[in-house]
Amino acid sequence: MNRRSLLATTVGLLTASSAGCLRLSSGETAAVTPSEAGTVEQTDSTDEETSGTITGAPMFQYDAANSGTSPDETGPQTSVSEQWSFETSGTVQSSPVVVDGTVYVGSGEGKVYAVSADDGSKQWEYETDEWAKMSPAVVEGTVYVGSGNDNVYAVSADDGTEQWKYETLGAVEASPTVVDGTVYVGSDDSVVYALSAADGTKQWEYDTGLYVKSSPAVVDDTVYVGSTDGKVYALSADDGSKRWSSDIGGAIYTSPTVVDGTVYVGIRNNKLFALSADDGTKQWEYETGGAVMHSPAVVNGYVYVGSGDSNVYALSATDGSVQWSYEAGDSVASSPAVIDGTVYVIDSNYDVFAVSVADGQRQWVFEGGGVVSTSPVVLDNTVYVGTFDGVIALSEQ
Repeated sequence: MNRRSLLATTVGLLTASSAGCLRLSSGETAAVTPSEAGTVEQTDSTDEETSGTITGAPMFQYDAANSGTSPDETGPQTSVSEQWSFETSGTVQSSPVVVDGTVYVGSGEGKVYAVSADDGSKQWEYETDEWAKMSPAVVEGTVYVGSGNDNVYAVSADDGTEQWKYETLGAVEASPTVVDGTVYVGSDDSVVYALSAADGTKQWEYDTGLYVKSSPAVVDDTVYVGSTDGKVYALSADDGSKRWSSDIGGAIYTSPTVVDGTVYVGIRNNKLFALSADDGTKQWEYETGGAVMHSPAVVNGYVYVGSGDSNVYALSATDGSVQWSYEAGDSVASSPAVIDGTVYVIDSNYDVFAVSVADGQRQWVFEGGGVVSTSPVVLDNTVYVGTFDGVIALSEQ
């Protein structure tokens, strides 16, 4: 399959890449060390702090807590090959979302696409006029997505018809989170917005003072979000009032993950922090050898996170101690997905890795050939990833 050669900006990484053929490879083992005018119901974490269940991957990192996992899903354990590809005219820079057999994704040319999860055939497209580069959220038949033209859009998941749009005062580079009939989203105008999922009317706003590029996590009636002012904020989901803020010493571009009463968030100065969800006090921090530019996944008492030092780390959620590390081929360029005992992650060589949660041993690697550009989403034994010109689906050979 031929790919175009183009310059693409991935999240947290600017690189020129000449595209090539996708190919499968074997490799080494792990290094082991201990404004205008959707109906929405609650979409929840696998964590007991929220009620209900989710199916598929309806928003960034699977759920409203940004947990990075879905306990009922399965993923490929052995070598994979490309099953289908869908070509866009622009780069897909964030994770696809997959709901009820449909893959939804935004693209750099200013369109949102719905394609069949079975064969990649296009179901519909919607034009936003400017890039829509972050993950959409798909809840109760509506697709919610932000755009570089300052708007948040709601379109029908069935046919892509516009339901409403809301104009902020800055580019919307954060993925929305949808819970209990409300869309929570940040903007480059420094504001976190709560919008009615039904008609887009503003319910409240909170100004952090600097760009909000972090996707909110919403757990137990609290909205947790980072800002480039260096603070994590906990806001009331009802009225936006501040419950606490915690200054962690560096601009926050990643989205927090909130599991079992703890907020996990990384920053560019090589650190991952664990904060109390109740009051923001620091529980522990772990320093890697490179920037932590992507959200962690938190599963069964362990935190899985990638670093610019080329390692994927498994840390104790209790105290941050290292359980194991796996050295990828280059800096880790995605948030991990942890599914069915396997960590799926992508490095800046655009290679997709599957690593055992038990000991960090690599199960397989799929060489991206210079085209894979997003965090993986794993459902039904298939890995979906965005590329510099579309979306591909990988499954066992």
